[in-house]
Amino acid sequence: MQAIRSILVVMDPQHPEGLALKRAKLIAGVTQSRLHLLVSDKKGDHGAWLNDLSSSLGEEGYAVSTQQAWHDNLHQTIIAVQQAEGCGLVIKQHLPDNPLKKAILTPEDWKLLRYCPGPVLMVKTDRPWTGGTILAAVDVGNADDEHRTLHAGIISHGYDIAGLAKGTLHVITAHPTPMLSAADPTFQLKETIEARYREQCRSFQAEYDIHDDRLHVIEGPADVVIPHMAHQLSAVVTVIGTVARTGLSGALIGNTAEVILDALESDVLVLKPDEVIAHLEELVAQR
Repeated sequence: MQAIRSILVVMDPQHPEGLALKRAKLIAGVTQSRLHLLVSDKKGDHGAWLNDLSSSLGEEGYAVSTQQAWHDNLHQTIIAVQQAEGCGLVIKQHLPDNPLKKAILTPEDWKLLRYCPGPVLMVKTDRPWTGGTILAAVDVGNADDEHRTLHAGIISHGYDIAGLAKGTLHVITAHPTPMLSAADPTFQLKETIEARYREQCRSFQAEYDIHDDRLHVIEGPADVVIPHMAHQLSAVVTVIGTVARTGLSGALIGNTAEVILDALESDVLVLKPDEVIAHLEELVAQR
């Protein structure tokens, strides 16, 4: 996170309290990043409002640029600007969609998480981060290169946020429930599944310096256990990753990041591994 040089802050004139901007100022205060304020709107002129914001932020010592733009829809506008400006982080306030609308149309915030090549911080609450718990969710059972790279990014960002917020990093990993039909006997008994995950966790803990009391190995689907643990710990930020690519399977299945977005009571930082970022950048460039 220290390497971030510019932050794209999605501004909403209808919600001028600016929760996304509050988080951006906190991060920029530590990383010295430039703030690029974006209003994504094809109607109305918000130039005066953006100029006022820019002036007041400049007086507070922040480097600021502003823009109003529109490219077909909200998520494509954000992604186009993120790529053009080279922003290393996108921050947006998340407002839950109407459940009926969500059942028919894929929410814009889901599309942003799915297609944005860069990390996305969805701000859900106005709770201060200072002194809070940061929860990083990993899948220790997946040790392929893509997941290892993703895990390194998740833990690194988790430690960075805990450092700037003077908070505490906790880590959660979910393991599957027993299945009598599983071909591998290890996955037929709860005790053997948990023992296997605990064993895998030992090297993971040693690599990332995670103490036993900060690691939570829980049985169940990730989209259920992550929000539950975040609630139990009163987490202020949950850091999760996605390896889901674009395409029909991703559209039909969705992924954990999208499914738990509304279930979590904390802010949510979503990361992707380098291979997925490169793939998405290629798609953006082809438009």
